[in-house]
Amino acid sequence: MGALHGAERMPVLRFVSVADLIPHEQADQVRTEPLVQRLRTEGVLKNPPVVAPIPGEPRYVVLDGANRVEAARRLGLPHLVVQVVDYEDPRLVVEAWTHVVSGEDPKAFFDAVRGIEGITLEPSERLHARAELARRQALAYLSCPRGEIYLVRAEGDLYRRTALLNLLVEAYKSRFQFYRTATDQLEQILPYYDQVIAVVVFPRYEPAEIIELARNGARLPAGITRHIIPYRALRVFIPLEIMAAPLSLEEKNAWLADWFRHKLAAREIRVYEESVVVFDE
Repeated sequence: MGALHGAERMPVLRFVSVADLIPHEQADQVRTEPLVQRLRTEGVLKNPPVVAPIPGEPRYVVLDGANRVEAARRLGLPHLVVQVVDYEDPRLVVEAWTHVVSGEDPKAFFDAVRGIEGITLEPSERLHARAELARRQALAYLSCPRGEIYLVRAEGDLYRRTALLNLLVEAYKSRFQFYRTATDQLEQILPYYDQVIAVVVFPRYEPAEIIELARNGARLPAGITRHIIPYRALRVFIPLEIMAAPLSLEEKNAWLADWFRHKLAAREIRVYEESVVVFDE
């Protein structure tokens, strides 16, 4: 159950300049426009993006919330409330999402992937594919319902491989349905999704790689990295009018500090230690 805790477990919330927020992944245009409309209608930011400071810079890399940051830019907001985390916190875990691709035409999917210049598909088996992915000798691998496994091979440095990874995801995201999941186990996936063509399994990126890509303007595809954040701040409902107000960052952060103290005094902040499954997102 939820419990009240001391300040040592409280998330760090802060107003920052939207111009100083650097996404590490592409914004999902399909999700961004509805988010812009919802923010306009509701007038509040429900869940703040999660960011980490870029060492030696005033900027922040966006770990989670690229669509919210892009929506803030489209709304012309000068400042945004974010949750600031320490990327070296051992409790913060970086994993990878898996994409489940479904549709009626498997041949079109494989033709699209094979048509990407710089990418080749190589038959494999699961244990070897996992090992190659862990060694970063493969860009990704595909697991198919009939048991076929294909390594997605690509050459080049981090930036070249990132560009090819974007092309790989682009090859199916606009033509097929795809879903994010945290497993590559087909026996766990197939009962929940129809017409599965392939499961696309991605490597786990290190924080240093994510920061390097972001600070140099490169982006991973949307829905690849999965950041597990300790003491994630949710349902803050910060009014957009305070973000849009012609006040300095110092003034807005003073307002935020007062807001936080009021929430604590009113016993409205709870920390849930157990895993939580949400059914109304």
